[in-house]
Amino acid sequence: MYKIFVFGTLKEGFPNYQFNVGERLFGEFETVLLHSIYLVGKRCSPWMVENPSAGTLVQGQVFQVDDAALAVMDALERINEPDGYQRVEIMVRNKSIALNKSIPMYAYMKRPAQLTGMQVMSEALSNYSLIDAARYRSRSDSIEMN
Repeated sequence: MYKIFVFGTLKEGFPNYQFNVGERLFGEFETVLLHSIYLVGKRCSPWMVENPSAGTLVQGQVFQVDDAALAVMDALERINEPDGYQRVEIMVRNKSIALNKSIPMYAYMKRPAQLTGMQVMSEALSNYSLIDAARYRSRSDSIEMN
């Protein structure tokens, strides 16, 4: 079993939640290190990038997933594609528990260099909201728009 920190469209109630068949863990979670969420391109895809100099603690949800569920999420996030996300281990804490202990888990992130030349629609978000998600267009929607 794996723990996955989701900050964008894979959160419960968000556009790609149907691809997340994990079990949600109780609590409000945030990253330990500073990151930024950017809405990128015409699709307004949420990208989380490590940003130690100007980032914030990113808010998200945590799911426990098995191998099959992880494979579905990996495919959605295109981890084997040059322009895809990377599944990386990060440290996250549960703000709902008094101990506030850091826990290692996976997250889907982009490398800072991937932002170069990209159209950034909104930046430095700490929490991807339903308002942000309303701007999101899936890959299939964006093909139909062109």
